[in-house]
Amino acid sequence: MKILVLNGSPHPDGATSDMVNAFARGAESKGHEVRILHVARKNIRGCMDCGHCRNREKGVCAQKDDMQEIYPEILSADMVVFASPIYYFTLSAQLQAAIQRTYAIDIPANVSKVALILSSGSPYVYGPAISAYYQSIVEYWGVENAGIFTANGRQNKSEAKRQELYRFGSSL
Repeated sequence: MKILVLNGSPHPDGATSDMVNAFARGAESKGHEVRILHVARKNIRGCMDCGHCRNREKGVCAQKDDMQEIYPEILSADMVVFASPIYYFTLSAQLQAAIQRTYAIDIPANVSKVALILSSGSPYVYGPAISAYYQSIVEYWGVENAGIFTANGRQNKSEAKRQELYRFGSSL
């Protein structure tokens, strides 16, 4: 299976990246191809709702930025994992922009599974992000939610959390 991870954390050595790396090791141990894209380090502007992708050139975004390299990765993936720290009760702005820009390509036909990886300093902040994930990805794309994984406080970068994410990756 071809798995794409969209990591919305701006911190390359942060808790979110730690969880993503453990997941990737587990998935790769079972022969899956995993590609991690650090969307927070890319130049991705927000959707302008200009209608170009729907009315002028179906599936083609008018904006020419780093999403142009991400679109083919999403379209060829069997599974997409969304990973983010929680910032003010939701996904990072960088990951939000990438998700909103998928409007240009509509619903990726190859993707059958998705998952969500979230990190935070507090255990009580995940609700809005999980709700948005269900509505804008799981339900809208019509795909299977393979799992939601969270870490907060001392769980961040813990061996127990790494093992949990490794097991998830190796269970696919």
